[in-house]
Amino acid sequence: MAVSISAVVLLSAITFLLVKKAGLKVGHAIVCALLGFHLASSSIAPTISGAATSVARMIGGIRF
Repeated sequence: MAVSISAVVLLSAITFLLVKKAGLKVGHAIVCALLGFHLASSSIAPTISGAATSVARMIGGIRF
């Protein structure tokens, strides 16, 4: 659950910065959010969740 909350916060911050600094239109961000909601309820959701978890574990395993 902590990974999900962190991902939501991170992606929200990135979207906010893209809207403010990179010229992403608010309408485009809304369309992307709606796409995310539809993907979350689709049959591909477990695959996306597994991939995101794997990437988070890989990043978390990097030692500096």
